[in-house]
Amino acid sequence: MRDASEREYVDYVTGRIPALRRLAYLLVGDEHRADDLVQQTITTLYVKWKRARAADHLDAYVRTMLVRTHLDERRLAWARVQLFHKVPDPDPIEEHGIEDRQIIRAELARVPRRQRAVLVLRFCYDLPVDEVATILGCSAGTVKSQTSRGLATLRRLLDERGFVRHPAMN
Repeated sequence: MRDASEREYVDYVTGRIPALRRLAYLLVGDEHRADDLVQQTITTLYVKWKRARAADHLDAYVRTMLVRTHLDERRLAWARVQLFHKVPDPDPIEEHGIEDRQIIRAELARVPRRQRAVLVLRFCYDLPVDEVATILGCSAGTVKSQTSRGLATLRRLLDERGFVRHPAMN
């Protein structure tokens, strides 16, 4: 990369890291895995910077890269490597005085990966169905069905936990 192009890349990534971390955290539910996902995405972005900066909407291009990297990581061989004999227990959640969003975030992490991606993009990032379909490389109908299934799964998980829904969630 030439100096000017590299400076553009560094400036862009420096400014977007917080937003990319938020999205990655919502997708994976773990700070360390979110950092890994962002690192993998910005590394790929560096390699593809010339093409990426020519995109009409660079933020959407990078968001798409991050989501697709997240969805594809299960297919990679390293994702099957187990570092622990058993999966560590999740951080304990106090039942007294906890905010609703912590409970929802914990249960969202249990929703299947593709459904979680759809829910995060649709409801946390307020993206329209067509844009989510473009990011995920699928049809608008698939996004709608994944949204429906994801919401049903999230509702079931919240019900199992005894989470009392607000009237607006019914």
